[in-house]
Amino acid sequence: MTTVRKLLEVKESATNFSVEATQTVLDALKVMAEAQIGAILVTENDKIIGIYTERDYLYKGELEGRSAKNTKIKDVMIPQMITVTNDTTVDQCMALMKQYRIRHLPVVENDQLVGLVSMRDVMLAAIENRESEIRGLENYIMGSGFQS
Repeated sequence: MTTVRKLLEVKESATNFSVEATQTVLDALKVMAEAQIGAILVTENDKIIGIYTERDYLYKGELEGRSAKNTKIKDVMIPQMITVTNDTTVDQCMALMKQYRIRHLPVVENDQLVGLVSMRDVMLAAIENRESEIRGLENYIMGSGFQS
């Protein structure tokens, strides 16, 4: 079973993008747009204190009368993050994402952030796992033995 460790090893970018809690939503949006990412971590004194996503902008932004250039990211971030470890499986990640209706999971080891996995990362790995299982079953059925 594929774990988060494997997901992080194959990610194209190992950069964990973040903004300071005192920065504005506009600052966060600029970083997210430039990096083509859907979530950014929020820090305070070099410690991760929350996460801000494109959905947060949708739900907590202009619709509530907030201006991106005048709103501090700390006022609209999500402070209660669901996190995983390197040993969390892809299936466990999918279950957490479904249960909490989230698309990003910070990866934490020994109270230190080591990465961030997205729903896209998890789904691609899940599809790859299923395809491997199918190939193995097909090989077994065809009499060539179990190979993946």
